[in-house]
Amino acid sequence: MRNRPSLDDSDNQTDELNISPLIDMVFILLIFFIVTTVFVEETGVDVNKPQAASAVDLEKNSILIAITDTGKVVYGGREIGLSGVRSIVRRNTQREMMPVIIQADRNVPTHLLVGVIDESKLAGAESVSISTEN
Repeated sequence: MRNRPSLDDSDNQTDELNISPLIDMVFILLIFFIVTTVFVEETGVDVNKPQAASAVDLEKNSILIAITDTGKVVYGGREIGLSGVRSIVRRNTQREMMPVIIQADRNVPTHLLVGVIDESKLAGAESVSISTEN
């Protein structure tokens, strides 16, 4: 006589769904989205920019330098002064060429704006632009 499983034995087995591959896939997607995210670095100060009729959008991967109405030159939320522009631009353009975008307040003296442009060019920046209101 053979031992046949009774109907009562099959009722004790539970069907479970293995979600390990699903969790692995979610983590892989999470890592993919984190790696491919573009982070925009802001200057950290509010600038009242002038308007221009010929304004165009530039790349998001750029060096943003702000000049406030009080004459402070700011990068990444901290004041660097005119003398710090060259080192910041040189350090950021060593790996790849990025445009420099200057966010100057409409009341900034021209000599300060030209000084920041000159320091950026001397540091090796190929493209220096001035941000305006659209």
